[in-house]
Amino acid sequence: MIVVTDTSVVLNLCRLGLEYLLLDLFGKVISPPAVASEFQRLAAVDPRFAGLLWPPSIRVVAPLGTAPALRGNHKLHPGEIEALSLAAEQNINLVLMDERAGRAAAARLGLESVGILGILIQAKKDGLLPEIGPVLDDLESKAGFWISPSLKIRVLGLVRE
Repeated sequence: MIVVTDTSVVLNLCRLGLEYLLLDLFGKVISPPAVASEFQRLAAVDPRFAGLLWPPSIRVVAPLGTAPALRGNHKLHPGEIEALSLAAEQNINLVLMDERAGRAAAARLGLESVGILGILIQAKKDGLLPEIGPVLDDLESKAGFWISPSLKIRVLGLVRE
């Protein structure tokens, strides 16, 4: 399976040392240049992500253009636009994306999306992580990723923790 990723998923998994989950779960991961650039910029300026390196297993591929449905969409960041455009033009059905506006745009393009919480749930179900409760705690404390208490309870319930 091939998936296209946006910045947040890669950045946060790298922060937790869990970037290997991407290949283990999906096989091949590609990303547009705007996502790799945003990752590198945040690793250089945001103390939470200081020193992180772009995973060499994620191949950077430029989209040929912007999907017509995304032109003029001011709710999306350049990385989201490029990731969705790349997925649409290469007929890749799944994008890794956390942001609500990006996931909504993916749905409008007929693409499926999964965020970091969905990735962690699948990793637990596949036996790649023994438990995800501590990972969620680290995601909040180390990466500054906000998870509502009710969502956290729901996620932990899905994996019987």
